Amino acid sequence: MLNQPSNLDLMFQALADPTRRAMIDRLSHGPASVSELAKPFAMSLPAVVQHLQALEHSGLV
Repeated sequence: MLNQPSNLDLMFQALADPTRRAMIDRLSHGPASVSELAKPFAMSLPAVVQHLQALEHSGLV
């Protein structure tokens, strides 16, 4: 059980990244496509998808 992260741990881990916090902020204003979320960042769409997967895994998205 000690090796399994709790839901709260997963949330803090996901929110530790400023890119993910910016995505959460954008999504708080309404739905957005992956392309819309990627627009302000200098990264590939697969990288954006990885950030979104981390947010989904934590239960934030």
